[in-house]
Amino acid sequence: MCDNCAAQYTDVSDRRFHAQPVACAACGPKIRLTDNTGKTITSQTEKVIAEAARLLLAGKIVAIKGIGGFHLAVDALNSQAVQRLRRRKRRDHKPFAIMATSIERVKEYAIVSGVAERLLGSPQSPIVLLPKKPDSPIAPLVAEGVDTYGFMLCYAPLRYLLFAQNIKVLVMTSGNISDEPLICKNELALERLGHVADAFLIHNREIYRQVDDSILHFVDEQPAFLRRARGYVPTPILMKNSCRRDIFAAGADLKNTFCFARQNQLICSEHIGDLEDAEVYHHYIDSIEHLRGLFEVEPKIVVCDLHPGYLSTRYALSTPDVKIIQVQHHWAHIASVLVEHGLEEPVIGLAADGTGYGTDGAIWGCECLIASLEKFERFGHLSYYSLAGGDKASKEAIRPALSLLRKAYGDDFDLDKFISLLERIGTTCHSCEGRNPEIKAIDSRLRGNYKIGNIKIISEQLEKGVNCVETSSLGRVFDTVAAMLGLGNYNNFDAQLPMALEAIIENGIEESYGFELINKTGKPLQLDLDKMTRQIINDIQNDRLPAAISAKFHNTIAAALLEMAIAARESTKLNTVALSGGVFCNRYLINRLANLLKQNDFSVLINRKVPSNDGGISLGQAAIAKYLASREL
Repeated sequence: MCDNCAAQYTDVSDRRFHAQPVACAACGPKIRLTDNTGKTITSQTEKVIAEAARLLLAGKIVAIKGIGGFHLAVDALNSQAVQRLRRRKRRDHKPFAIMATSIERVKEYAIVSGVAERLLGSPQSPIVLLPKKPDSPIAPLVAEGVDTYGFMLCYAPLRYLLFAQNIKVLVMTSGNISDEPLICKNELALERLGHVADAFLIHNREIYRQVDDSILHFVDEQPAFLRRARGYVPTPILMKNSCRRDIFAAGADLKNTFCFARQNQLICSEHIGDLEDAEVYHHYIDSIEHLRGLFEVEPKIVVCDLHPGYLSTRYALSTPDVKIIQVQHHWAHIASVLVEHGLEEPVIGLAADGTGYGTDGAIWGCECLIASLEKFERFGHLSYYSLAGGDKASKEAIRPALSLLRKAYGDDFDLDKFISLLERIGTTCHSCEGRNPEIKAIDSRLRGNYKIGNIKIISEQLEKGVNCVETSSLGRVFDTVAAMLGLGNYNNFDAQLPMALEAIIENGIEESYGFELINKTGKPLQLDLDKMTRQIINDIQNDRLPAAISAKFHNTIAAALLEMAIAARESTKLNTVALSGGVFCNRYLINRLANLLKQNDFSVLINRKVPSNDGGISLGQAAIAKYLASREL
């Protein structure tokens, strides 16, 4: 600090006494603009801002250092610039976030409700998903295959200065290579992003801890998290009763967060990411130590998922001198809803997602649980079907598609009758129609190419049970329907195909397909969707529009889950339903299901304070461990 700032900083009577965000023309922070080798272009403040804006308006990619890390920015109205960013960042399809300087500007491109306007303008400044306006001039590649834009407003002075240079809207995506941790160090940014960005707008203020932007959408017209991070973390979620011993909850491996329970506080981390990436895993370990030290937590109980292959589970099990508790994945989902709403007693829990390790060794993913913080019972589930190829099935839609077709048609299944449909998966894409050439080029690279030989190999795998696992995953059913409707064949990012399926829904359709609830003595109730699968095939063969089929499919899932809840109520006399799991990030589905449940006199609870996807798992784990530990004492 300069002499003047230092004097104010140490003077207890000064309003700047010990103020951390010192900003002074004499002593900084200082900004500069460099090329992609780190060579300074200019360090004079006015020239830095003007030149950075000029480069952005000329279609260049600029890496901009912010509060929680670097963003990669391009003009959101420039299709070629957005295409170049996708290619260089290796993020072919996942939607980009967009930044504007005012609500009025956002309203030029998206539909902004009153609740959304307040959320955008809040101190937390999250990314908010907003419906696209028709004929928006924003480059199609910014958010292709979805019906929303992710908008946020400026939340740092440097951004305001930049937008004052006649910039309208900028893509502001995380400063990293796809799926890697956010970069926050100047030297590392130049090293890792030098081949991505054309220029770097940097400052000399150190970022002590990187943190991504938070993302919210709307469920029943109220905000719900898709990613809880900057602005909201580490604000604790409070419990009615205190813990006697500190607890660490390791979370899941996808969309990981972790959580500490201390006294009456549940302290969830920011979004960490997918732990299968080595750098994300190291960031996970470092973040645990940082947050533990910040809140002076000394865990005596460690809780983790049942999945033996999870890196988070292995990390938890390696912790010395602690009590270990393992919690089933979908129980943790429902527990996250319970603790948010201050409940401990049993509810009917509907948990739906892509993958969760079950107590029977199968992969669960569409469950009706009778669950409290003390225990759970599996009341019902989607009928099992086989997945060939392990984790490949979460990416390649051909694998669940083949399995569901074989199951639906049973002994009448004839692969030759479906070859044309299965080959079409990955070779056509309805959403490509009318697109710009560069978008079609990217899609053709993404969709892959499944020839008859590949299809027959997978079919034989399923027939012989080689490298197959039983599953009740609802997420893979969504993948299958999206693929059969020609929306793609591969999830390049989590839930890409289900998001595309939701985006094409035709409004106003109340029809649905058939399904069956099977009650076998001594076994959980089973939801069988074979009739739905056959009816979808008939609609496809009769050239029913994909938008209508998508609507009927979503309506069917909502109706089936409602019937499952009604059956659970008749058996248990419980009347409260908790909804959680990644499938319920689908706004159409959760809104329709919640309305149906309310019309049938259920009380409905959903996640509001944490995501319903795996980002909320750690909260549920911590709540269960806290309850069980208190019972022991």
